[in-house]
Amino acid sequence: MKRGLLLGVVVGIGALSMAVTAFQAPPAGPTPAALAATKIEKVKDNLYMITGSTPGNEFSGGNTAVFVTSTGVVVVDTKLAGWGQVLLDKIKTVTDKPVTTIINTHTHGDHTGNNEFFGTTVDSVVQENTKANMAKMDAFKGDKAKFLPKRTYKDKLTLGSGKDEIDLYYFGAGHTSGDAWVHFPALRVVHVGDLFAWKDTPFIDVANGGSVVALPQTLTKGLATLKNVDTIIGGHQKTVTPKELQEFADFNKDFISWTETQMKAGKSVDEAAAAYKTPAKYVGYPSVPNPQFGGAKANIQIVYNELKK
Repeated sequence: MKRGLLLGVVVGIGALSMAVTAFQAPPAGPTPAALAATKIEKVKDNLYMITGSTPGNEFSGGNTAVFVTSTGVVVVDTKLAGWGQVLLDKIKTVTDKPVTTIINTHTHGDHTGNNEFFGTTVDSVVQENTKANMAKMDAFKGDKAKFLPKRTYKDKLTLGSGKDEIDLYYFGAGHTSGDAWVHFPALRVVHVGDLFAWKDTPFIDVANGGSVVALPQTLTKGLATLKNVDTIIGGHQKTVTPKELQEFADFNKDFISWTETQMKAGKSVDEAAAAYKTPAKYVGYPSVPNPQFGGAKANIQIVYNELKK
């Protein structure tokens, strides 16, 4: 997600659906402010995070993980187009090893924008639904189809072994239909991308298979499976704990339950959205969800649509 992204909101009779229609890099390229805000930070031994952005800040794309293995560097998410050299420069401050593998947590351009920059000789892996979603993007059509990921998996795939092992999981729909959990078991870290972008209502890309209703189930399943984790890299915020991810799952479960009561009471989407306030127990969440990045109304509409099916 990014400031200035265009949300395709299709309005029908009594219905609204939310879709992402474009993810575009600023035409002038990285601004000085955005560059200054983009840092490489150590997460654990041989694992770093090149910071992304949060709502309201200068935008570069999502948080990028950099895992230095015995044979090369694994990059998880490649930010917006135009940031490839910045990524490479940041990586070179911690290792001289080459980038050998790219993993994308999902399809969006602020997480896949520099796959092309790293060329076709680099191995690349995504969940199978994400490759199908990426194939619909202009950035991977025609001659650029050669930059689509080379390998896919359905539910789980293991790369490397020992201290270099990475386990890729898929636990169900959420932000999109192909959100990867990138687990570094030796380090007790997992990158979940925009399944947990920030502490707020979620941004759900229905056009690419996302689901508000499925999100808390997906998060709970992932947490139950990956018990040996103490640090979580999300899409656009500082690293968080499993407790915070569980809280986000609970927040979304409560949001869905509340929305269902509004629907059963015959409230319109507008009426429900006007009445919604974040429960006070969710400390650090805005009292009124940010409408630029999902917000109450768009998520309520999606829940209404999903529950009517």
